[in-house]
Amino acid sequence: MNIKLFLSTSLLWLSVSAGVVAQTPVADTVTTTSAQAAQSATQAEEKPRTKQYLKRAVLPSAILIAAGISTIKDRGFYSSYDASRDARKAFPHFSTKIDDYLFFVPIVGLYGFTAFSEENKHDIRRQTGLLLASGALTTVVIYPMKIWTAQERPNGLPRAFPSGHTAYAFTIATIVDKEFRHKSKWISIGSYTIASATGVMRVLNNEHWMADVLAGAGIGILSVNTVYFLHDRLLRNKGLNASITPAVLPGGRLGLGMGLQF
Repeated sequence: MNIKLFLSTSLLWLSVSAGVVAQTPVADTVTTTSAQAAQSATQAEEKPRTKQYLKRAVLPSAILIAAGISTIKDRGFYSSYDASRDARKAFPHFSTKIDDYLFFVPIVGLYGFTAFSEENKHDIRRQTGLLLASGALTTVVIYPMKIWTAQERPNGLPRAFPSGHTAYAFTIATIVDKEFRHKSKWISIGSYTIASATGVMRVLNNEHWMADVLAGAGIGILSVNTVYFLHDRLLRNKGLNASITPAVLPGGRLGLGMGLQF
């Protein structure tokens, strides 16, 4: 594969890493009970940091989105047209539908790890609520941009920029990373690898330009981190739980209804 294409698609590996909470020693003269000290430490650890959010979520997302915008069509040192040409040259007969389903795999992992592990960050109801809220925010950003930019796909179809498949792939991968990065870095690496593979296959399948994929990845990462940041600031130990209940659909058919409690 062309080395420039490899370097460009490798940008998809940008992700948000966990920070280390600093601890300040307490002087012996201060009379603080062990319970109060433990509570203060917990509050300090859980309190969301604006600087951390900006540095580890907004900055990498902004780099990806800016890389996408700067390489639309024939723009930039290595443009989307260059990447598409090199992809066609390296893989002239590439065709698969795996990218339509691959990005759902981390969801299976999310609930599988949750079912058999006690080390996830939130319980399954809150995880589902955060997943739905993040997906909704990604959708709110993606589809108006598709209409506003009106970019044509390499296969001639409309609404290319940004890539919805890639955005949702990175939304799901970032949720898994946020919930389980403290358990094992390999869970995060695996999730982001699947998300990156989804984006690369969108280009190889001639469904999207490189610019679409880069911007979609940035939007997915930013959406999840924004939802988690606001959740920790406003909704910790409150609402944002999801529930699934039986429902009667129009026409009398039975189905399931999903609710999100705030």
